[in-house]
Amino acid sequence: QVQLVESGGGLVQAGGSLRLSCAAFGSFFGFNVMGWYRQAPGKQRELVATIASGGTINYADSVKGRFTISRDIAKTTLEMNSLKPEDTALYYCNLQILASTQNYWGQGTQVTVSS
Repeated sequence: QVQLVESGGGLVQAGGSLRLSCAAFGSFFGFNVMGWYRQAPGKQRELVATIASGGTINYADSVKGRFTISRDIAKTTLEMNSLKPEDTALYYCNLQILASTQNYWGQGTQVTVSS
């Protein structure tokens, strides 16, 4: 069993920056993908960015050029710059272990961007 613990988030003005971190506790092996998803009120959860254990990175078009994802084995960080009010959402950390089809979620951390 793996537990994901998130930190960071908060309230920031438009144009500001925030950093989210997520640490995975527990053992896991094989090819995996860590990433961030977000869900705004009344909307579906959507992908923000992912980074695979092999290094492949994927960003949602809406955050390209503003957000940067990185990882260090069992920890991932999301640097968010030039934040916009539409970035306001509950951000969730995710770990997918492809070989075992296991999928883990963090508890979510709130990001609020004021205009």
